Amino acid sequence: MRTLAVIVPAYNEGRSIGVTLAALAAQTDTDFTLVVVDNGSTDDTVAVVRACDAPFPVEIVREDERGAGTAADTGFRHAIAHGAVHLARTDADCRPAPDWVATARRHLDSGAELVCGRSVPRADERPSFAERHVFPGVVRVAALYGRFRKDHRRAEFRTPYVLIHGHNLAITAQLYRRCGGTARERLEDGSEDVTLLNRARRHTDRIVRAEDLVVENSLRRLRAWGARRTLLWYWDRRWRPPTSGEVHVR
Repeated sequence: MRTLAVIVPAYNEGRSIGVTLAALAAQTDTDFTLVVVDNGSTDDTVAVVRACDAPFPVEIVREDERGAGTAADTGFRHAIAHGAVHLARTDADCRPAPDWVATARRHLDSGAELVCGRSVPRADERPSFAERHVFPGVVRVAALYGRFRKDHRRAEFRTPYVLIHGHNLAITAQLYRRCGGTARERLEDGSEDVTLLNRARRHTDRIVRAEDLVVENSLRRLRAWGARRTLLWYWDRRWRPPTSGEVHVR
């Protein structure tokens, strides 16, 4: 295990994860170990990962308890147990920018303990004007609202609330252990990225919102559910699909 590990939770992402693997292979900094956490996939996700010709070590970890937070936590703790001191996470339907790893490493080496990056639509999915500009703008406004929510302004927090995306963050192993890490919960039960942020805010003021840490995120949920339902989903799961199976848009 190298000192920096990239964690990618994956559930039935056989059709998507190849794009993520290619983006990671194209990084300007490939001095990291990739940890893919197979969250009980029933498709060819694992076979696709095993077949990739990567310029870095690739480890596959199995986690059968369903949930993106659960799978991410398993991957983070696996990496820490095997010597990683810096951790970064993206998802199996995302495309990190070519300097993503280098930028995450620079922020962590400069003293940040949690780095919250910027999410933009995947260019290869040909986003419309609304998908490229309007929806992200609404998300940013919602994040400003989150900053002033009573639950996010408790005296115990050592730094203000910032917008965080689970598919684009970096954290030190020390802080991950201190704060308790990512919530082990099903995707429909909560926003594990916000939980991680608030856990971290109780332990450090070295949390940065990094606009230069960029990941292209898939539009598939937005396109399947529409803007209103997607926003309500991200807003404390105020809308959920009728069945658990529909939570995972593929």
